[in-house]
Amino acid sequence: MIHQLLIFGPPGVGKGTQAEKIAAKMNLFHLSTGEYLRKAVSEGTELGKKAKEIMESGQLVPDDIMIGIVKEALEKNTTESGFILDGFPRTIEQAKALSLIFSEMGFKEIKIITLHADEDEIVRRLLKRGRTDDTEEIIRKRMKVYCETTYPIIDYYKDKAEIIEINGVGEIDDINQEIISKL
Repeated sequence: MIHQLLIFGPPGVGKGTQAEKIAAKMNLFHLSTGEYLRKAVSEGTELGKKAKEIMESGQLVPDDIMIGIVKEALEKNTTESGFILDGFPRTIEQAKALSLIFSEMGFKEIKIITLHADEDEIVRRLLKRGRTDDTEEIIRKRMKVYCETTYPIIDYYKDKAEIIEINGVGEIDDINQEIISKL
């Protein structure tokens, strides 16, 4: 069976950790868009060069470049078992573009994994990491941005994909087992 998965969740809920574990257990290509973007820049690919120029000027990488990077990554790396996308899409426009890519590539059985956790739990987790940019005020602001931008994306996929809701609070392996059992 080919798995075509997207994983969503607020910052600090554990989506990167779960995506890595799922990819390893199911032999999937794990596309973390942030990591792949850094790789494209360091390798000097055509899209990477464009992204580097934009990032060095302090701007966000525009949708067309991010979409191109995602398409390139899926074309080159998708395993026979499938893929899991982590960190993309982040906007409705990106979701629409991703739907076109999926259609072009013949991906039809998309599943969305959404990890949930109480906002106070997320704040506690992120404050524990001890990063200088993780103040309570900044974390709550990032949560607000996540809620405003991601919930419309999940709604966008409601009639296009199977949505699997998972409680992101608990032991990492227990959460992972629940995800795998629902796939």
